[in-house]
Amino acid sequence: MDLIRSITHPDELLALLKFKYGGGRETVMPLNQVETLSSDMQLCFELLNRTSRSFAAVIQALDEKLRFPVCIFYLVLRALDTVEDDMTIPTEEKVSMLKSFYTHLEEPGWCYMGCKDKDKIVLENFSTVSAEYRKLDEVYRIVISDICRRMGEGMTVFLETHPDSLEDWDKYCHYVAGLVGIGLSRLFAASQLEDECVGQDEHLANSLGLFLQKTNIIRDYLEDINEDRQFWPKAVWSLYTKQLADFKMKENAGSAVLCLNHLVTNAMQHAPDVLAYMCRIRNQSVFNFCAIPQVMAIGTLARCYNNHDVFTRVVKIRRGEAVRMMMEATSMESLKQIMHQSTCEIGSKIPFAEPNAIQTLQIVQKVMKMCSSEASTIERSPESQSVLISVLGRLKYVAAVAVLAFTWQYWSI
Repeated sequence: MDLIRSITHPDELLALLKFKYGGGRETVMPLNQVETLSSDMQLCFELLNRTSRSFAAVIQALDEKLRFPVCIFYLVLRALDTVEDDMTIPTEEKVSMLKSFYTHLEEPGWCYMGCKDKDKIVLENFSTVSAEYRKLDEVYRIVISDICRRMGEGMTVFLETHPDSLEDWDKYCHYVAGLVGIGLSRLFAASQLEDECVGQDEHLANSLGLFLQKTNIIRDYLEDINEDRQFWPKAVWSLYTKQLADFKMKENAGSAVLCLNHLVTNAMQHAPDVLAYMCRIRNQSVFNFCAIPQVMAIGTLARCYNNHDVFTRVVKIRRGEAVRMMMEATSMESLKQIMHQSTCEIGSKIPFAEPNAIQTLQIVQKVMKMCSSEASTIERSPESQSVLISVLGRLKYVAAVAVLAFTWQYWSI
């Protein structure tokens, strides 16, 4: 089925075949010689594989100095997130659990058997996770405990409220994803595989998390609405409808797409920070670990932009496309090329009547300029070059229309 979907994309067919027959192992290499690990650490990797489809492989492909700390970091936050997700836990009890959860890292034998969530297995085996946590070097334990504490406190803010303002949206995404980026960056620096500045610059690390989280929230509109969850910020969707769920109705297709484009534009504002962050990464395994989800995110945003299918079905990139990006995103030059192509796709779809057209085009132009900073090392297709010319031309066109409209309004007073 994946081959059929990519039949008109030879590069994707080649990537799928190469991946099937052993290509790309440097990006998703399974953990070798698992039997040499302690039984507790083997269980931790089993929990990782059972609760994460997207991160398990890339965590196991990390440099040995980071593989175990990042695995434990993921499981600790997965356990915390599972507490938040379990709707059967009374709010008062949940608030207490979230705020104090980090203390259980130092509590031998603690586990929670009353969870009803799909990932309850992590909480049920948390005594094993915490035992392995206590075996880590102190530099790693400090980071994991601090991020767990900050995230647990932050999660309580939105337990019974939805993100209304854009500031709230950024705050929510910071608590659930930005802190993950900050924690990972501090672990990278603590391992000495990356420079200290990677762990110290919380703004860039936070942006990595926000870029991924906002992409997921945008893509998952239909799933969340059907599950009576609301993560799109009211400050944006209220400009286009009275009820967020109304975007599912055919008669609201136009306003739904306008709102969608508004949010994609907001998410794309983090793309320059992603590029700035990735320029600092030197270790190959860390680069792969960070680059793969980022290229998947920008590819997903490009697929979602101006696409009403977001409100009727799951919109995602083809597996062949995902495999191709995953196998290619192993250097800064290739990362820029992938981000350039996806940004071009967004730029080529901006409607002239789009209320946020100028802002979207400006962001597109900024990202494309950053991706072009090493133009001599990036080979672009003729289609990509023509889109760049088109985007820049449209930016001038829309700006000119805005000036004319303002002038007309001024002289009409």
